[in-house]
Amino acid sequence: MPAPTPNTRGAEFWNSTMGHSWVAQQAVISDVFTSVTSVSLDAAAAKPGERVIDIGCGTGDTLLAFARIVGPSGAVLGVDVSVPMLDFAKHRAAEATLSNAAFALADATSYAFEPRWADLVYSRFGVMFFDDPIRAFTNIRSGMKAGGRLVFVCFRTMPESPWFRVPIEAARPHVPPQPPVDPLAPGMFSLASEERLRGILTRAGFREVVLKATDVPIDGKDTEQSMAFITQAGPLPALLENASSEQRMRATEAVRNALAANIGADGRGLHVGLWLVSALA
Repeated sequence: MPAPTPNTRGAEFWNSTMGHSWVAQQAVISDVFTSVTSVSLDAAAAKPGERVIDIGCGTGDTLLAFARIVGPSGAVLGVDVSVPMLDFAKHRAAEATLSNAAFALADATSYAFEPRWADLVYSRFGVMFFDDPIRAFTNIRSGMKAGGRLVFVCFRTMPESPWFRVPIEAARPHVPPQPPVDPLAPGMFSLASEERLRGILTRAGFREVVLKATDVPIDGKDTEQSMAFITQAGPLPALLENASSEQRMRATEAVRNALAANIGADGRGLHVGLWLVSALA
């Protein structure tokens, strides 16, 4: 999750180990984000016949859902910088015989969207990594019909997302010190500031911007499923990057214990703090 932006550095990140990890862990990630997906798709309220752009579509969870909702009279375009993730999304769409789904291996900051094409632009965690968010959202808006809907979810601050905070705080004493993080730099929490996020969208030309603070439980079935995400596709790999084998072992065990103490019997004891964002083009 903590990654560079979807530019050259971001493309390298999502096309290396992390992109392949997200493909390998697709079923786990789908389960973990079940509630997030449900809340954000409900807010998007796609309708049959609509045209949808899914920014940062990844392995295709939400793209496939939109393709089914809009039906054969509608269309969905998935945009992502990751070759392995996009290839997997294509494979899933083909298996599901969803002929109304198209894909673009591209950075949404510079991709040449068909002007005034989309009724809806959506993203589940795909917009926090832009190097130049105003430029990116301005470009995205160019592909939207007048009055088209923008709906996405992004993270608020880390303290408001204990599902990330708890394992990170458990691991930190056992790994080398991490350099200070610029809160405005591209990354998971780059859009945490309500004022900054509202300003970005307004300057990009969007109107009727609404930010709803929403706490959503994470649907980890058990400690092992949560560990599978956090240690392979989540925040832990970045913390362990420069750690020794012994440090890795201690950190991983500390994370496991912290999760076991917090997630609860139903796997929903920890939540993420999100902005549920909507606006009109």
